[in-house]
Amino acid sequence: MVLEGGATRGVFTSGALDYLMEQEMYVSHVIGVSMGSCNAVDYVSRQPGRTRDCSIPDGKEETYIYGPRKFLKEKSLMNMDLIFDKYPNETYPFDFETYSQSEMHCDIVATNCLTGKAEFLDERSDRARLMKICRASCSLPLLTPIVNIDGVPYLDGGIADSVPMGRAEEIGNEKIIVILTRNKGYRKKPLSPAVERLYRRQYRSYPNFIRTAVTRSLYYNKTMNHIDRLEQEGKIFVLRPLVKPISRMEQKKEHLLAFYDHGYHLMEREYERLMKYLEK
Repeated sequence: MVLEGGATRGVFTSGALDYLMEQEMYVSHVIGVSMGSCNAVDYVSRQPGRTRDCSIPDGKEETYIYGPRKFLKEKSLMNMDLIFDKYPNETYPFDFETYSQSEMHCDIVATNCLTGKAEFLDERSDRARLMKICRASCSLPLLTPIVNIDGVPYLDGGIADSVPMGRAEEIGNEKIIVILTRNKGYRKKPLSPAVERLYRRQYRSYPNFIRTAVTRSLYYNKTMNHIDRLEQEGKIFVLRPLVKPISRMEQKKEHLLAFYDHGYHLMEREYERLMKYLEK
């Protein structure tokens, strides 16, 4: 199963996976990118509702998206300590024991800033390191700090491999489920000259990362074309939103809940089709 990111758009995936977990439907291998990595680990730890609760906080004091002043002070748009420390250890405890003992394989995708390439990481013995890997996978360029793991700098896995179909195919999966957070037909536009300049200034010490970021749209669009062909041929199962997606930094609770519900009910509706795909 391949899980796309998209920051808060990932609540769509949360809804879809919660329905699958309620049906006790689990796969052998899950690959999560960015917010998809949070969904992936909660799927492997068999905790329906956890990613939803982390993504749609109840109180304003628990919001994980900073305002402009806080952003300038913290040099991060999101409260990453809240998401990857307080939430899993206190507010919404992460079941690391179940995760560490699971037979499911889990790849968490992060972009190595030195090489500019995607790396597929996991951790089954060190809880703190696992959360750090998830943090790296979710660290949006220009908006959140670089995360160092074992001396290697990482950022958002979506920069190098937004939807890792290649990984899913090369490890020999006979059946592949892809959950996307954008509508059918979506394609990325190239970086604007202004944003490209920001990348080149901010990450001038990481030329390979810059090269990957600048060419991201080409690779993403090629992957989407490949997914469309495989879907048309009936070789993969794809679930994607049928309504307009929320923004990747959506903060309104009602919008987040509506997109979560859409993912849940769409998977409920498509579940029989999914079972037929897996059985044939």
